[in-house]
Amino acid sequence: MRELKLDLFSLYPDRKDTGPYDYSILVDEVNVGAFSCESYGAAVVSRLTGERSDVPNITISVPRIDALMELLVRNQVGPIHLRDVIDDWL
Repeated sequence: MRELKLDLFSLYPDRKDTGPYDYSILVDEVNVGAFSCESYGAAVVSRLTGERSDVPNITISVPRIDALMELLVRNQVGPIHLRDVIDDWL
């Protein structure tokens, strides 16, 4: 599994404070019979406590994971609430 850390300062240059959390897209390979594809998940880490939450294999769609990550960052979703937000989003 690979982890793509979001550079919040580059993605949101107008924001002075990107919050107390770091966000990452998790990339994994899923075998489906004779084929394989990438599967995307999300991870959130608290900068203050180091607490981490991972939810792998949410979607195989790049636009969907981008939309989800935008939602997580915009609402400053922390590790404790990550799974609940994703369950509601799905």
